Amino acid sequence: MRVADAIRRLRALEQKTRPEPPELEAALERRWAQLPEAIRGPSQMLGRRSTGCEGTHGVFPRCDLACTPCYHSRDSNRVRTDGDHTAREIGSQMKNAREIRGPGVHAQLIGGEVTLLGPEAHAGALRQMIEHDRKPMSMTHGDFDYEYLETLALDPETGRPRFSHLSFAGHFDTTMHGRRGIKRARSEAELNPYRRRFCELFARLEREHGVTSYLAHNMTVTPRNVEQIPALIRDCRGMGFRMFSFQPAAHVGNPSRWKDRFRVQTDDEIWERIERGVGARLHYRAMQWGDPRCNRTAHGGFSGDRYWTLFDQDDPRDIRMRDLFMAAAGGMDFASSKPLLFTRLLRALAREPRALFAAVPFAFRLAGRMGGPVRIIHRRPTAVTVVMHNFMDASVVKPAWDGLERGEISDEPEIRAAQERLQGCAYGMSHPEDDRMVPACVQHAVLDPAENLALARLLPLHESGSDAEAGDRPVATEGSGTRDPAGKVTRA
Repeated sequence: MRVADAIRRLRALEQKTRPEPPELEAALERRWAQLPEAIRGPSQMLGRRSTGCEGTHGVFPRCDLACTPCYHSRDSNRVRTDGDHTAREIGSQMKNAREIRGPGVHAQLIGGEVTLLGPEAHAGALRQMIEHDRKPMSMTHGDFDYEYLETLALDPETGRPRFSHLSFAGHFDTTMHGRRGIKRARSEAELNPYRRRFCELFARLEREHGVTSYLAHNMTVTPRNVEQIPALIRDCRGMGFRMFSFQPAAHVGNPSRWKDRFRVQTDDEIWERIERGVGARLHYRAMQWGDPRCNRTAHGGFSGDRYWTLFDQDDPRDIRMRDLFMAAAGGMDFASSKPLLFTRLLRALAREPRALFAAVPFAFRLAGRMGGPVRIIHRRPTAVTVVMHNFMDASVVKPAWDGLERGEISDEPEIRAAQERLQGCAYGMSHPEDDRMVPACVQHAVLDPAENLALARLLPLHESGSDAEAGDRPVATEGSGTRDPAGKVTRA
C-alpha cells in the first residue's frame, strides 16, 4: 500500500511539474481544434499559449456613470447590485470556466461598475475566482477613493493584506459622463488628472502595505476622440499603466446611447494613431490572439520615452526565437511559485534545448532595442502591452450566431466573416446552464437584453424610472456600495 501511495504521489508530482499540466494541455488542444483553419498558424497563441480570456456576466450589471455608447442593455441599470447574487453567479461561472478552459486563465470581474459592490463582497468575488485558478482583473471606471481600495486589499480582522497583488482595468475617456469633479470631459487631456490619481491610489497601496498591482487603461474610440489617441499615450505612458487597450465603438447595447457613426475609421487608421502615440511601429503580427479582425496585440514596453518591441515580426531570428519558446514552454504559467517555476523551466528546456542557445543572441537584440546597457541602467525598461479589441455590431452578430446555433455557415460574406470571428473569439463568458463559453460579442449583442430583463425582476430597484435609466444614485443593498448626490462613495 505504501508503495502504491508513493507511486501515485510521484505521478502527481511528475504531472504538476510539466510545462503544461495534463488539464491545461487537454484544454489547449480542445481550444485549438475549435479555431477556424484560416487563423491557425505559428503566430497564433490561442490554443497554444492560452485558451483565451474570460469575463463575468450578469453579476452586477448596474453602473453609476452614463456612457455614450454603452454596451449594456437598457435594463442593466434597473438591476440592483447585490453581493449575495454576485457570489452565487461567480462561483457557478468560474467553476464551469475552469472545466472548459483549464487552469491559470485571465478572467475579468466585469459587469457594470465593480466598486458598487462593497469591498467585502468585491474581495469575496476575487477570492472565488482565485480558488478556481483564475487570474482576476477588476474592471472599473476608476471613480473611487483610497479608503475603498485599502479596505478591499486588507483583512478586516488582522489589518494585513489579504491579497499580495491586485489587477485593475480603469476605463477613462470622453464618452463617459458623471465622473466626480468632471461630469462631462470636453477632451481626453482633461481626464489626465483622474488617470494619474487612479494610478497613485495603487502606488500608495504598495508603499503602505506592500500590495503590488497591474493596471490597464481602457478607452472607447469614436470619431470624436480618435485624433486624441497619440497625445493620450504620450501623456499617460509614465503614469503606471501596464496596458493600453483601445476598443473602437460598436453598435451594441442600449441604442439610445448611440450618438455617432462609429464605423468611420478603419482598424488600420486607428492603429496608425496608436503607433503615432507610442512613437514606433507596433509588431502585432508576431503573436496573434484569436482572429486578427478582432484583436491586435503588441508586446513590448518603454525605456523612458523609447518604445521597444519584444519580437520584431520582420526579423527571422526573432520569429525563430518565438517558435522555439513555444516549442519549449507552450502554455506554461510563469506566475507559479518559484520552486515550481524553476522545475517547469528545466523540463521546458529539456524538451527544446535549442531555445536556451537562441535566447542569448535574442537577449542582446532586445537590449539593443531598449537603447543599450547604459540606457537600460538609467531608464529602467517597463513592459507595456498595447491592444485593440474590435467588437462587432449587434446587427451582424445576431444572424451570425443564430446560424452557428443551427449549424449553418452563411453564404453572405459579412455574416460569414462574423461567424469566423465568433469561432475564433479570444474572450468568452461562461454559461453553466449550457456548459459552454459564449463569445463576448454574443453576450452583449444577443443574450444581455433578456438576461438583464430577468435580473431586473429578480433584483428590482426602488427608484423612479428616470433615475434608473440615467444610472444615478444606485440603491445600496447588502454587500453593495453607492454614491450620494455629492459623489462620495459609501458602503453597506
